[in-house]
Amino acid sequence: MEFMIDTANIAEITKMMESLPLCGVTSNPSILKKEGDVAFFDQLKQIRALIGKERSLHVQVVAMDAEGMIKDAHRILAEIDDQVYVKIPVNMEGLKAMKALKAEGVNITATAIYTEIQGYYAIEAGADYIAPYFNRMENMNIDPCQVISGFAQMIAAGNYPTKILGASFKNIGQVNKALLCGAQAVTVGTDVLAASLDMPAIQKAVDDFNDDWVAIHGVDKEIYKL
Repeated sequence: MEFMIDTANIAEITKMMESLPLCGVTSNPSILKKEGDVAFFDQLKQIRALIGKERSLHVQVVAMDAEGMIKDAHRILAEIDDQVYVKIPVNMEGLKAMKALKAEGVNITATAIYTEIQGYYAIEAGADYIAPYFNRMENMNIDPCQVISGFAQMIAAGNYPTKILGASFKNIGQVNKALLCGAQAVTVGTDVLAASLDMPAIQKAVDDFNDDWVAIHGVDKEIYKL
């Protein structure tokens, strides 16, 4: 499993990296908009410096046509580094750009995926990751587990190197379902990640352990002091 964080906020990334086994950071124009009028490449360079090259960084193109997407990708790679995964939407122009960029050896994350056929096209085009939008599919009355399972079966049957990167989650239950359905990776917002461990039952267990320890050893005693 690969857990990624869907944010461009430096403080949030720093905080989450301290505790969680994060494998990468994903972003898109909507995510970056939340940070205000920041310098696009400066922000992404800071993120890369923070997470290092051992974690993946996914950055989205904004052009609408294939030629523009290819130019966006080249600029992203030149400004940051050639290990970035370029996020490209799966439509006619996006698939055209993917094929050209994969011929150059560029890392590709295929995004804005809602249907099986989009994923199949992207897999065959050589995408390294395909990102089905879990919550958005549910809102459109599309079964995201069926879509993800279809991708997993196709990847296994054809021995493709593509990984399924589940995206667009509103709660941790959706994340769990995506992984059980066959996603090898998920990218999740910081609010959902934080909420996944913010359960009263967890804190009660911790408090009970502490109370039992104090009852025997005293409030000022800790294991490493014994």
